[in-house]
Amino acid sequence: MKAANLTAINELAIVDQPLPEPVAGEVRVRLQAAALNHRDVWIKQGHYAGLRFPCRPGSDGAGVVEAVGAGVDADWLGGDVIINPAFGWGTRERAQGEDFSILGLPRDGTLAEAIIVPVGQLAPKPEHLSWAEAAALPLAGLTAYRALFGRGRLQTGEKVLIKGVGGGVASLALQFAVACGAEVYVTSGSDEKIERAIRLGAAGGFNYTHPGWAKTASHAHADRLFDLILDSAGGEGFEALLDLAAPGGRVVFCGATRGNPPVLPMRKVFWRQLSLLGTTMGSPADWTAMLAFVGRHGIKPVVSATFALDRAAEAFALMERGGQFGKIVVTMQS
Repeated sequence: MKAANLTAINELAIVDQPLPEPVAGEVRVRLQAAALNHRDVWIKQGHYAGLRFPCRPGSDGAGVVEAVGAGVDADWLGGDVIINPAFGWGTRERAQGEDFSILGLPRDGTLAEAIIVPVGQLAPKPEHLSWAEAAALPLAGLTAYRALFGRGRLQTGEKVLIKGVGGGVASLALQFAVACGAEVYVTSGSDEKIERAIRLGAAGGFNYTHPGWAKTASHAHADRLFDLILDSAGGEGFEALLDLAAPGGRVVFCGATRGNPPVLPMRKVFWRQLSLLGTTMGSPADWTAMLAFVGRHGIKPVVSATFALDRAAEAFALMERGGQFGKIVVTMQS
C-alpha cells in the first residue's frame, strides 16, 4: 500500500509498505479519505512531544472495513466507517487519563491507503456526508463539540465569539453553535473568511489585523458582551478576549498556536467572575453525542481543498500558509 511518511523533520515521502494485518480486537480500514490538522503540521516541523522518525501523521480518516481480527464481529466487514482519533481516554469523563493518545503519533496515522485500529474506535459513517466530509469531521468535530458543550456549557440564545474562523475546529464550532441557536460572531485576519463565516450563519465578524479591533467590538456590543468565547491561538491577543467576555462569561481554550499569553490580568478574571476553561479532544461519550448532533442537524464540515495522496506535500503547504477555510482533505484515489 502507499503511505505518506515523515522520514525526518520537514521530510515527507510517499512510500510503499506491506498491507498491515489486524490482530485480535482490531480491524483494517481501506481508507477513502483523510484530513489534516494543525497537529500534523507541528509533527512535520518537529514541534511535538514524543516525536520519532519515520512516522505517519494523520488523525482523521474514513473508509471501508476490509478485514477483521479475532473476536471482531464479522458484521463490520464492508461497512462504511469513520475513526475516532482519541485513543485511551480513560474512566473519567472530566479529563483524559495517562494512557490517552491521538491517532497519528505514536500510532501510525491515516495518511495511507489502509490503517489498523481497534474496533472500538469505529463508528458508522454519517449517511449524509461524502467521504471527504466524513474524513473532515473526527478530530475537529470532537474538539469543537466538547469545547462548546462539554466544557463551555453553551445554551440556546447565548452570544458566542469564535476566534480564527478559518481553521477546521473553528468552522465546525461555528456550525455547531448556530445549530444550537446561539448568536455567533467570529474573528479572522481575512475579510473574505469573515464573509464566508457569515454565509454559514455567523451574525458578524471582526478582522483582528485591524488596530483596536477588540475595542471596536466591545463598543459595538457594550449592551451585551459574549457569554462564551472559543480560542485556539493564545498569544498576545489573550487579554482582548477577557475584555470581550460578559460578566460571568466563559473563555474556552483548545490550542495555543501563537504560544502562551504574555500576562494573565487576574483582576479582570476575578472581578468579572470569568471562567477560563481548557479542553483537549473529547471522551467516547462526547464522540457519540457529537455524531448524533451532526446527524440530527445535517451538519456538513467545510472542505476547503482536496489533494490525492501523492500530493500530500501540497496539502501540508496549504495548511502551513493558512490558506484554508475549513478542512484540507487527502483522498486515496490518484
